[in-house]
Amino acid sequence: MDIPKNGYEQAAISLAPIETDMTLEDFLQSDLEGYEYFNGSLIPIAPTTMEHGEISMNIGIFLGLHIRENQLGRLYMTGTDFKLGDQLVKPDVAFVATARLPENKRQASPVAPDLAVEVVSPTDLQYHVIEKTFAYLNAGTRLVWVIEPVAKTVTVYRSQTDIKTLTYEDTLTGEDVVEGFSCQVSQLFE
Repeated sequence: MDIPKNGYEQAAISLAPIETDMTLEDFLQSDLEGYEYFNGSLIPIAPTTMEHGEISMNIGIFLGLHIRENQLGRLYMTGTDFKLGDQLVKPDVAFVATARLPENKRQASPVAPDLAVEVVSPTDLQYHVIEKTFAYLNAGTRLVWVIEPVAKTVTVYRSQTDIKTLTYEDTLTGEDVVEGFSCQVSQLFE
């Protein structure tokens, strides 16, 4: 007997990577929406939940206010394209320092963000989240935060070997990337 799948299980099936012979340039010139281009495959972007949206907005508000008040650079929210070599990704939240901002802002960013934030969705595969995290780091991103809503944790990546997980009661800081920024991890989940 077939057990009906819920919407997220069905979405996970349809979110499998799609191998393509398309190059990054072909992808950028296409009108395909709702995908990232990663390792020669199209990666469908998972539908966001209200929880995902709230967490992204919380981090955006806290970070955005700090960045704006201190004139550190620009904050970008979901949907902004960043080229990481021959890959194109859309972090949930990204920060680029003033000194690294590209002149032409009417295209995908040719520079990797200084800070990339990924909020894990119910349909995200852990393998892909980590692969994407390492792609950011390999492209020059100095700090990556992976926010896990179920466990209410933030895993902070400085490199492939400098990794720490913060729990609900810990303090998240911008370290030397977003200087002076800090908030309680618990605030991200309120």
